[in-house]
Amino acid sequence: MRIVLDTNVLISGIMLPGSIPGRMLGAWYKACFTLVLSDEMLVEINRVLRYPRIAKRMNDAGMGEEELEHLLSLMRFQADFVDIDHIAAVVPDDPDDTLILATFIAGHADYLVSGDADLLALRDAYPILTPQEFWQRCG
Repeated sequence: MRIVLDTNVLISGIMLPGSIPGRMLGAWYKACFTLVLSDEMLVEINRVLRYPRIAKRMNDAGMGEEELEHLLSLMRFQADFVDIDHIAAVVPDDPDDTLILATFIAGHADYLVSGDADLLALRDAYPILTPQEFWQRCG
C-alpha cells in the first residue's frame, strides 16, 4: 500500500509517538506501507521541524539536531520519492497544499492521510482520509 502522509500528520507523529500519527509512523518503520514523498515535501517537513516552538518541543523530548537529521535521512532513503514538477494539481482553498496533492497524484498512492480541512474538502475526488479513518481501516 502506498500512502502520502500530509506534513501535519508526519510532524504530529514525530512529536507524539503514542498518537495515531505516531503509530502510523511506527507502522511505516515496520514496512507496513510505503511512504510516498517528494523533494518539496521533505523541504517543507525540514522547515516546519525548525519552527522555534516545534524545535523546542522536539528538543525537550530529547530529539535534538542529530536525531532530526537521522529522521530526515531515514525519510530520504526509505520513502519512495516522486517528481511533482509536471503534475497538474490544485487545492482551491490553499495553494500551499498543492504540493501534497501533487505528491499523491505523482506517486499513484492509495491514500492521502491528512487532518487539513482544505485537503479533506477534496475527498469526493480523491481517497483522502483523516489519520483516525486510516488507522481504523488499515491499522
